[in-house]
Amino acid sequence: MDPVANAKTPARLRQESLSKLPTTVKTPMYERTDLTPGIVHIGLGNFHRAHQAWYIHRLMQQGLAHDWAIVGAGVRSYDAVMRERLLAQDCLTTLIELGPNGMSAEVIGPMIDYLPIEENNAALIHAMADPATRIVSLTVTEGGYFLDANSGAFDFDHADIRHDAENPNQPRTAFGAMVAALRRRRAECLNPFTALSCDNLQGNGTILRNCVVGLARMSDPELANWIDRRGAFPNSMVDCIVPATTDQLVSQCRALGVDDRAPVSHENFRQWVIEDAFCAGRPPLENVRAILTNNVHGYETMKLRILNGGHQLLANVGEVLSVPTIADCMKDPDIVAFFRKVQFEEILPHVEAAPETTASEYLELIESRFANTAIHDTTRRVAFDGSARHPGFLLPSLRDALASGSSANGLALAEAFWCRMCAGIREDGSEITPNDPQWESLNSTAKASKADPELWLEQGFYSGDFGISTQFSNAFARWLTLIWQRGSRAAIAEYVANGST
Repeated sequence: MDPVANAKTPARLRQESLSKLPTTVKTPMYERTDLTPGIVHIGLGNFHRAHQAWYIHRLMQQGLAHDWAIVGAGVRSYDAVMRERLLAQDCLTTLIELGPNGMSAEVIGPMIDYLPIEENNAALIHAMADPATRIVSLTVTEGGYFLDANSGAFDFDHADIRHDAENPNQPRTAFGAMVAALRRRRAECLNPFTALSCDNLQGNGTILRNCVVGLARMSDPELANWIDRRGAFPNSMVDCIVPATTDQLVSQCRALGVDDRAPVSHENFRQWVIEDAFCAGRPPLENVRAILTNNVHGYETMKLRILNGGHQLLANVGEVLSVPTIADCMKDPDIVAFFRKVQFEEILPHVEAAPETTASEYLELIESRFANTAIHDTTRRVAFDGSARHPGFLLPSLRDALASGSSANGLALAEAFWCRMCAGIREDGSEITPNDPQWESLNSTAKASKADPELWLEQGFYSGDFGISTQFSNAFARWLTLIWQRGSRAAIAEYVANGST
């Protein structure tokens, strides 16, 4: 049955209008008035609603986890727009699944509130200090963890971190707010909450522990020791392709019968692998096929390098060549040849098999997901924040390739495409507007690198092995020069034809 053809006049999404939605749209079977909070989630964007919130919703549909409802939170001024939209529809979200054979819609309701966005984060601190809060989860992006570009360690010298250390009761950052809440919990003889990162970082729980404990130690070493000893920071791996919301998606949602001002689309695939290390209880996530394990590393390495790294292989050159979406990149014979050659020769050899799948089997799955034309995932969205994504997703493979003495020629080409993209103009002459928190610096360096490629490699991203590797620097310079002189397709053709060097 086609849900669009059977849709009624769109009903404005609110709790009282759920019964008016078309029968083709699934709705919560639980009484939302019976839900009580257990999770505070910071950084409540599309991915969280399509992924973590969906898992909690599925548990609630089974009659479980009604005391694990989600309270949304943000620490940046722009979060206020999403807060207003979601509160206007009682924190309900329409999820639109886009599969190869059509679309379907489901309204989920595990979120019951969205905290005010305040400069001193007072409401957030109060909510996290509440004994009912047992998990504080985050999706603040890879660039939101204040990691030093050179070492990857927590940046104690960042202005916002110094502010939070000097003003612990009026923090600016999510981590400062977490420390303030944990200070209150300790003073009231409460246990810490579990801090759960859901961002695409290798060892994200370990990184989050370093951020929170490190910041606490700057102002209160005893509190830092208590958090480190009593708290929990599970590592996790999250996976689902979730495009940005567009006007077209809002219209599609209306065609399905739901007037939702902030719907979310997603592919027909999800995975959540979590280290089973919680200090204050957890929902029974294994009941909805989340993988609870003490060995997250294998899953996350495979996903970060093959999927997230693969996204960067496609998106940067796709932007330069004006290819609008990831699915379009997978239909472009030149781009997909480049993608597959780098994957098979320079990424997969350095990725160990995860339980129940090999690296090559996982790549086959990724290729089919990327090729899903129903997912309008733009190259611009995927290319965003390359200054965090390249160090996290591609440079680890480059490091392993150089250490083993194997080819890194295609990875050098990938870095040249990133540099070319950051110059801010496509090969057809159209402008690439700023798309990175460090865009101003990246843009000026990329333009200067046209004449002197070494300038790009002098940035902190390439410290250590990369900067001193003649193999890598020579390959990068050769590719960047070729791209500027003859174009991206000529560079791909030479790489594909001449093999690994």
